[in-house]
Amino acid sequence: MSTISAQAVKEYLESLYAGKVDLLSMTGHGAQEEGDDLKGFGYGAPLFLEYKVANVIKKAVLETMAQSSFGHDHFSDRAQTILWEHRAFNSLPCHVRSLDSGAFLDSGRMISTGKTEEFFLLTEFITGSGYFKDLERIRDSGTATTGTDLSRVQALANYLASIHARKLDAPALYTRRIRDLLGHGECIMGLIDNYPERVDGIGPEFLKMIETTCVEWRWRIKDRSHRLCCVHGDFHPWNILFRESTDFTVLDRSRGEWGEPADDIATLSINYLFFSLQRSGKLEGDFEKMYRLFWETYLSRTDDREMLEVIAPFLAWRGLVIASPVWYPHLTPQVRTSIFNFIKNVLAAEQFDFEDVNRYLR
Repeated sequence: MSTISAQAVKEYLESLYAGKVDLLSMTGHGAQEEGDDLKGFGYGAPLFLEYKVANVIKKAVLETMAQSSFGHDHFSDRAQTILWEHRAFNSLPCHVRSLDSGAFLDSGRMISTGKTEEFFLLTEFITGSGYFKDLERIRDSGTATTGTDLSRVQALANYLASIHARKLDAPALYTRRIRDLLGHGECIMGLIDNYPERVDGIGPEFLKMIETTCVEWRWRIKDRSHRLCCVHGDFHPWNILFRESTDFTVLDRSRGEWGEPADDIATLSINYLFFSLQRSGKLEGDFEKMYRLFWETYLSRTDDREMLEVIAPFLAWRGLVIASPVWYPHLTPQVRTSIFNFIKNVLAAEQFDFEDVNRYLR
């Protein structure tokens, strides 16, 4: 928001108080505490309001939050903080009260969200069949359809190449996305914290080793901000719906508009390995053909060989997902052990060799 109009504030206050409000003043000056300007960084610029409701003069502070690299890069980050503050301020004794939380519309109007219990999302309904059904069919039959199945692999690789071509110059955001890869509740540390004490011979020491190795990888790749691009963020076969031939729609984009392209590549490619492991214990046959075709198509479009230098922790994250007994409780011990070997060996390599995946399984 560049400006907040007095009319918008007046209309908002009248909706909040359900009656007439006279806005007496609205200024950026009048802070409740004065200092010596030692604090050089602020997240937002407050507006100090004075208004009259039912002949009673009231004062309030309208606070906004600026975009910043301190975990406030995304609109959703800032919304999360404001919604949390509205509830949390009022549950702590001696804390200044929050009167409401609200949102600005693109028209400049303001609406209240203070009484909200939960948010929801309403999306359109799309017909189609989940891509995982294709992979289940190939797993069970051992045979891919030369036309459709291979064409779909190429279509998905080309789709990712096209969206990854959109770049953004935002070094702090790239660093944040690599940090989130480790610390986000849906990513490496969150996955590890939801593992049982022991599963198929894997216990806390192994998981600690994976986590600490990924921290080393963070320091290796976190400054490669020239790679920041448009991503899907959760590009797995359950989030891809196919109709006829190569006509598809994607679902449930996650964790931000911009990120590291290795995120999407790891998320989809590891599933060709995953389904092949379920069938034969290694990457072979038509799954290997599909896996190679996916990588070769993407690299021929992008020439992004640097991908092989940064993808290891993303493969580790997705390996932790598919090996998780929470998400996949019915895997055989052999399959789960192969995935754990894959994670460990990929993290130990200087760069990833997509042409010889089976050596990482040993």
